[in-house]
This record gives sequence, structure tokens and C-alpha cells, in this order.
Amino acid sequence: MRYLEAGKRHRVRFALNGRAVEGEAEPRLLLSDFLRQHLGAFGTHVGCEHGSCGACTVRLDGKAVRSCLLYAVQIDGKAVATVEGLAKPDGLNPLQAALRKHHGLQCGFCTPGILMSLSQLRDEEPNADEARIRDVLSGHICRCTGYHGIVQAALDVFGKD
Repeated sequence: MRYLEAGKRHRVRFALNGRAVEGEAEPRLLLSDFLRQHLGAFGTHVGCEHGSCGACTVRLDGKAVRSCLLYAVQIDGKAVATVEGLAKPDGLNPLQAALRKHHGLQCGFCTPGILMSLSQLRDEEPNADEARIRDVLSGHICRCTGYHGIVQAALDVFGKD
């Protein structure tokens, strides 16, 4: 592990949604802030800044993580996926389309994080049932929907609807 001097900027290189990016970050700069402020990935929302609400969820090397709990310098050489990388060139991906179809979003603040967690679940457990989907969603706070539309959307995509 290398020592990072406080107050000094360090080069960070990684893949963002499959594209090589780089920037400079102080050791204390959070990944969520780096993505938004330095790379323009505004789909990564910042809510509680304590890892509780799930709004800042991204995928790091395929795993859903809270970007407000990681420092930008920790991701050097890794792969980060944000909600901006989910859509297909010709439109929404199946999870996004299902959320729209089932009215699984209202204000949309929690939606990017939820999509990132559900995308990992879909990759790892394509036959997940409602209980498993609800378990994954328990790590996200949504104040608008009551989760019904979100769960229905996930069930639709997971083939359980």
C-alpha cells in the first residue's frame, strides 16, 4: 500500500463505463464527488453521505458499492460502472424500461442506485425471486414509491411477473 500525502493531488486512472478515464484527486476526495465534480457522471447521486441510503451506488469491478464510502484514489486501475453506462445505444436497458413501465420511479433520486444494485443481481442471480429482490432493495431508501412498482419492474425483468 502506498502512502498518499494529504493535500497533494494524485493521478487516478480507471475505466468508467468501459471507457478509460483519468484525473487527479486528493486522498480524501470521495469517489461520489470525483465522479460528479470531475467526470460529469451526475447520475451518481449523493444523499446521506454515510452509505445508508444507496443513492450513490455504482458498480466497482462488477460489485455494487456505495461511492460515498470510497475514496477516488482507491479505484486506480479498476472498472467503475454508473447509471450512465446502463442504457443501450438504441434506448433504455430492460431494467430501465421496466421501471418506466411499472411506474417504479417518481422523483428519480434513488433510481440510479437501485438500478446499479438490481443490475448486479440480474447478472449474478437472473432467476432471483421477490424475496431476494426485496432483500437487495432493503439497502436503498426510496421515499416516493413505496417500492411496489420497483419490485414489479424487477420481477418483470427477472421473468417472475
